[in-house]
Amino acid sequence: MPSSAPQPEQLHFSSDGRTPNSSHPVLVYRQLPLAGNDYARAFENLFNSHLWPAQWRAGVYGYHHYHSTAHEVLGVSCGSARLMLGGEQGQEVEVRAGDALVLPAGTGHCQLSASDDFEVVGGYPLEQRYDMLRPDEGSHDEAQARAQRVSVPVSDPVAGTQGALVDLWRKE
Repeated sequence: MPSSAPQPEQLHFSSDGRTPNSSHPVLVYRQLPLAGNDYARAFENLFNSHLWPAQWRAGVYGYHHYHSTAHEVLGVSCGSARLMLGGEQGQEVEVRAGDALVLPAGTGHCQLSASDDFEVVGGYPLEQRYDMLRPDEGSHDEAQARAQRVSVPVSDPVAGTQGALVDLWRKE
């Protein structure tokens, strides 16, 4: 990614007692300079080249959930959507084709609304396998402990070893 790549927005979410969230910030990259007209393929190539293999193309689930065993990257390949990040009392975020979000393990997310053509490419760092959990007081503490143990990846899925993730997440 060229040095002219935009710096990501940083969103901070703490535990709400149901969704663990993370001490690492969520990174929101806006309008990335992707090559060609096939954004899905461009995101797949970008993520794969930075050791975050793309694993699927779909929408975002319309219910609150999070992953306690893996970080996740979402590249918006088509359309637009309104997402809730950070759990049920989190923050609404608008995304559109060309945007990418990096969600640290434990970060709640949910699709609130979307255009008919909304699609994201999802990926996870090498050697991390995601689980799927819903906000719950009873399982919160164990899920939070698992999420805190997930290692910081060697590279940012958007900008590689020189990316914001490496700089921001490793300093904590």
